[in-house]
Amino acid sequence: MASQDWFDKDFYKTLGVAKDVSDADLKKTYRKLARKYHPDSNAGDAAAEAKFKEISEAYSVLSDPEQRREYDEIRAMGSGARFTAPGGGAGGFEDVFSRFGQGGGQADFDDIFSMFTQGGGRGGSFGSGRFGQPTGGFRGFGGPQKGADVTARTTIDFTTAAQGETITLQAEDGKPFKVKVPAGVADGQKIRLRGRGRPSPDGGEPGDIVVQVTVRPHPVFTRDGLHLRVTVPVTFTEATLGATIEVPTLGGDPVKLRVAPGTPSGRVLRVKGRGIHSSKGTGDLLAELQVAVPSHLDDAAREALKRFQELEPQENPRAEMMAKARG
Repeated sequence: MASQDWFDKDFYKTLGVAKDVSDADLKKTYRKLARKYHPDSNAGDAAAEAKFKEISEAYSVLSDPEQRREYDEIRAMGSGARFTAPGGGAGGFEDVFSRFGQGGGQADFDDIFSMFTQGGGRGGSFGSGRFGQPTGGFRGFGGPQKGADVTARTTIDFTTAAQGETITLQAEDGKPFKVKVPAGVADGQKIRLRGRGRPSPDGGEPGDIVVQVTVRPHPVFTRDGLHLRVTVPVTFTEATLGATIEVPTLGGDPVKLRVAPGTPSGRVLRVKGRGIHSSKGTGDLLAELQVAVPSHLDDAAREALKRFQELEPQENPRAEMMAKARG
């Protein structure tokens, strides 16, 4: 980082902390801001990406005791007045160097650096002798680079996704590693294992393992958020006269539901608390009733149905729909 930047930027203000902030509070604040503005959480948001770089830059300096001391000294030296060129214009450290060269003498760089050490002695530690190195002393923009993330994929069955389980996967180096699948994980969801990815090339934090989950469809149940949906066939007589039927649950005993007389096809009956259990809450089981039309009738049943047809109310169930369609 150019030294002039340390005059221009208030890292304490960037992180929203006091100058006497403790290391623990500094780290806590940075993590909160990093989660908020991280590019993974703000895809395509240029402003959030710029903010993330600013807080990373600020934290990389303030979290290093030596750099923080140097930063505070430089900021204190520049408070109230800036270095100015002889003509009155604003200057950077080039102007400081020129002051030592006035009068034709050659500047002693030890004298220049000693300005920034406590007590003003020679052989100062401006950047601890690491000035210009990309990740030490005055670090490069944003501090040490985080290691690369590693992507993994797994396919699990519907029940495992609903109930949660610890599974074993194989890393890219062939070594096995365990993944805790949380209860209620959805198809396409990603599980991030912090610090389990590739190491940083310059001493920063390691990357993560990002596991993308695919959930196999269930032959009976489907997900609707935290709710489970199931389609339950009922006979014509059950829907017309009413009945008590059994409905399956996921991983548990069936429950009994009362079908009221005259129940239409498509009505949904709700069973509280028998959906997905997760850290976000618990859903319900939604049973949608569908009247099953018999495909085969013997002669007796057909004759009985014809007699019923003669006796049933002479109502057109499509009359209201047709009237609405005509406007």
